[in-house]
Amino acid sequence: MAAIGAYRCIECNREAAELYRDYQRGVLRISICKSCQKPVDKYIEYDPVIILINAILCKAQAYRHILFNTKINIHGKLCVFCLLCEAYLRWLQLQDSSQNIDPDDLIRYAKEWDFYRMFGIASLEQTSFLVGIFITLWWMRPKMLKTKSDFILLLKALLLSSYGKLLLIPAVIWEHDYTPVCLAFIKVFVLISNSQAIRVTLNLNRLLPWLAIIFGLILENGVVCLFQKMGWDV
Repeated sequence: MAAIGAYRCIECNREAAELYRDYQRGVLRISICKSCQKPVDKYIEYDPVIILINAILCKAQAYRHILFNTKINIHGKLCVFCLLCEAYLRWLQLQDSSQNIDPDDLIRYAKEWDFYRMFGIASLEQTSFLVGIFITLWWMRPKMLKTKSDFILLLKALLLSSYGKLLLIPAVIWEHDYTPVCLAFIKVFVLISNSQAIRVTLNLNRLLPWLAIIFGLILENGVVCLFQKMGWDV
């Protein structure tokens, strides 16, 4: 049996000792939350595809299941891959629109300095965005980020909730007249997902997470302006 507080109820966010009890011979019984009298985590019986769909719909229950009741440790790799996607998009925008890109030359293009420069800029902007969020939340609710584990959990939540950036690549590959609109929708979706991740992780209302995100965007745009003054294409 897990230690007290190892899990969370996906409905009321209260701590729970276990998600289910195994009676052997394939008989499992989902634990009931002592606070709200609902199943602690109904998603343990759901197919991963259903959980993903609920996460895409930004349901708080799905976020709590992923963040508190699973052992997903892909946030670091996901962050790097999302940054690569963003860097690739920016690198493509630097290329001459009349230039034909041969798929066989992708490896050669990936070695170009501009791609790595775009990756570095995207990394700095992402870092600025996250720092802005952490500064705002620490200033507004210092008690919620009083330990190192609190910071790590929130960082993990923010990185995982940025999975929408993976849609940048198909949006560019299937280029059409509405590509700029698609990219704008992807940006909005990622911000909504980030807001829900903050809300679920720290058990906040809807206002404070958005204030933190707005300050993060301000800091990120400040970095963009700095690069532009330095004469760098961003």
